[in-house]
Amino acid sequence: MHTAYISHALCLKHDMGSHHPECPARIQAIEDRLIAAGLMDWLQRYEASEATHEQLLRVHAPEYLQRIADIAPSEGMVALDGDTLMNPFSYPAALRAAGAVVEAVDLVMRAEVENAFCCIRPPGHHAERAQGMGFCIFNNVAVGAAHALAVHGLSRVAIADFDVHHGNGTEDIFRDDDRVMLCSTFQHPFYPYSGADSGNAHIINVPLAAGTTGEDFRAAIEQHWLPALEEFRPELLLISAGFDAHRDDDMSMLGLSDADYDWITAKLMAVAERHAGRRIVSVLEGGYELNSLARSVLAHLKRLSGF
Repeated sequence: MHTAYISHALCLKHDMGSHHPECPARIQAIEDRLIAAGLMDWLQRYEASEATHEQLLRVHAPEYLQRIADIAPSEGMVALDGDTLMNPFSYPAALRAAGAVVEAVDLVMRAEVENAFCCIRPPGHHAERAQGMGFCIFNNVAVGAAHALAVHGLSRVAIADFDVHHGNGTEDIFRDDDRVMLCSTFQHPFYPYSGADSGNAHIINVPLAAGTTGEDFRAAIEQHWLPALEEFRPELLLISAGFDAHRDDDMSMLGLSDADYDWITAKLMAVAERHAGRRIVSVLEGGYELNSLARSVLAHLKRLSGF
């Protein structure tokens, strides 16, 4: 089994300030843990390319892309919203983050690897077609899904999003496109205060109350996600892999553990083995307590890679 690890040095240079939770130390903590566990040498490492304008246009409005290019600072910072800022490295980092997912899709579709993990930032699943928000500039996982549809000729792509926050941007982009199934669990009510009543036949939203345990999370996946995915039969499975529902992450109030991330990874791999030729592309989203983030990504990647 071969797993690609895709990142770029610019993802460490996007910095929204010393007290911002979405910080470069997130990637550093992950990589330190993977190296200490001996897993990094087991992975096939790739440097992310930039997403092209054409690739971004498949999911984002042209006027939004122009706005981001226009306001990208050469010095200092600019704000997209109250908690999403750009420094001089943010725009090129966002292009690399989206490009990493495109590259990962190409690698798994060419059968050069079975699966891939994109260790990237800024994250993406809150970025809507015409608006960045929630630490997100471009919707990385959506760019990858749209690339799979347009370039590789797929007709059924699934996105599994277990970040603690609803992937409102991914839903906004694919709400009317039944070639893409989005399965999302998220704490509710909670930022971005959406998703509880906006699903449809291919948008499977599963709101979870504060205090939800790992056992309850697993039951929700078994009841809602897995039957929908089996019926959909995805040809490619992407994961919006947010690890901020961990019980040690004080950005949320859910009770997941490292073992729950291993479990959900195994369940999604089984779906991919039955329907998608084992093709999985996992994309880092949230996770802000550095120790639990690093341990959870390690569990996720050990399962993906068979280490």
